[in-house]
Amino acid sequence: MAGLTRRRIGLVLTAVVASWVLLLFAHQVGQAGEAASRVEALQAANAARQATVAALEGELALVGQRAYVAQQARQYRLGGAQEIPFSLAADAPPLASDAPGSVGMKLGRPAERPSPVEAWLRLLFGPGGDPADAVSAGG
Repeated sequence: MAGLTRRRIGLVLTAVVASWVLLLFAHQVGQAGEAASRVEALQAANAARQATVAALEGELALVGQRAYVAQQARQYRLGGAQEIPFSLAADAPPLASDAPGSVGMKLGRPAERPSPVEAWLRLLFGPGGDPADAVSAGG
């Protein structure tokens, strides 16, 4: 075998070993990248869990307050001796939009007042008495 010399066999073996080392190094780099992404995912999950724990601790502090316990006890008619339990009937009509305490009425908002011209028109023609309506109605 004239084409195979020790030098060529050594070069081929060196090339094979070098490619094997290069492939191992590439594999290690890939595993390191995967590990880094797993670490980031775990850190994000830990941050989410910490937020959940903080929210649950806040809820626990709220539930442990005496006022909350008393309010929940009233649901089972365990209020004080001076309290009179009541409930609304199932067929009770809804509140008017301008009822005190309803969503339509904002606390501290002044009542809407008509302009002076509207006040004079109501005084002269009655509620809802717009003179243009009276003329068009023939009256």
